[in-house]
Amino acid sequence: MGRLHLLFLLLLPTLSLAQGRWNDLADVSIETRMDESEGYEISYPEFGPKVQALNGKEIELRGYMIPLESMLGQQYFVLSSLPFNICFFCGGAGPETIAEVHTKKPIEFTDDVIRVKGIFELNPDDPEHLMYIINEAIIIEE
Repeated sequence: MGRLHLLFLLLLPTLSLAQGRWNDLADVSIETRMDESEGYEISYPEFGPKVQALNGKEIELRGYMIPLESMLGQQYFVLSSLPFNICFFCGGAGPETIAEVHTKKPIEFTDDVIRVKGIFELNPDDPEHLMYIINEAIIIEE
């Protein structure tokens, strides 16, 4: 077996562990519309029935932290279904692979896979935030 195959087999459990509910969040398409007042195009999500059914409900997601504030005491971060080097921000995936997370209390930054539980909220039209938001989140120990 080649080294690349072996590396893939070693990473596969970590990548599949992080998927979980993310497959349901893929039920979205992106529509680009012209903002007449600003004169440029803005992308808006069009949520499918699987994603709409989760709105306002408590869900769990596994993924990787992408810090947005200082590295200590995170209460606001992006959770990515993929490791940072292949996440949406690096061009490796779409916006359905990330969620904005607001925790009840600060948590320590980690490079490891984490599991969060919180209230799932759809964001259909505010370009200042991600299209998926998890509020009142807590970290669940594995």
